[in-house]
Amino acid sequence: MTDVAPTTDPLRRKRILLTVAAVVVSLALDLWTKAWAWEHLRDQPPLAIFDDLFLLEFSFNTGSAFGLFGGQEFARPLFIIVTILTVGYMGMLVRKLPTDRAYGYLAIGLVIGGALGNMHDRIVRSLEIGGELRHGVVDWILVYYMPNKPWPNFNVADIALVIGVGLLLPYLLFHAEPAFEAAAASTSGAEG
Repeated sequence: MTDVAPTTDPLRRKRILLTVAAVVVSLALDLWTKAWAWEHLRDQPPLAIFDDLFLLEFSFNTGSAFGLFGGQEFARPLFIIVTILTVGYMGMLVRKLPTDRAYGYLAIGLVIGGALGNMHDRIVRSLEIGGELRHGVVDWILVYYMPNKPWPNFNVADIALVIGVGLLLPYLLFHAEPAFEAAAASTSGAEG
């Protein structure tokens, strides 16, 4: 199968640079804010920004989103493997998707940056919990969506992931089709 959109195309190069910029900015902002939270919020009372609505509060998530699989031995290696596969898939999309709309490439960069930010924590961050050293992700943003109803703590990587997936889904649904049709046509043409 031939490459649908060679990376020598000037517009594709621009889209790849946009993707890389989104990765670098989201990853750097995530790592910097997590380091700040680790140093300034850990073992401290929550810092209220808007009373009862928005607080900065350190938490250490040993699971995934919403603490799913927290404390489970298989969680850390599973999430690292899923992250590596996700980043690989996103890299493939950057090479194959049509280049006429930039927002898909921004989305991919945000997904990769967010995924790498949380993977970084799963690899290098550890905290003693219940007498046992555990690896996990630093979460530090707490938002109340209703009185006394907080959303689970999150971080900048989570924000990048949500925005990235929110942009990527409509891009894939409405704008990715031409490149995949071209790939199928070139493959069937080569076989015929």
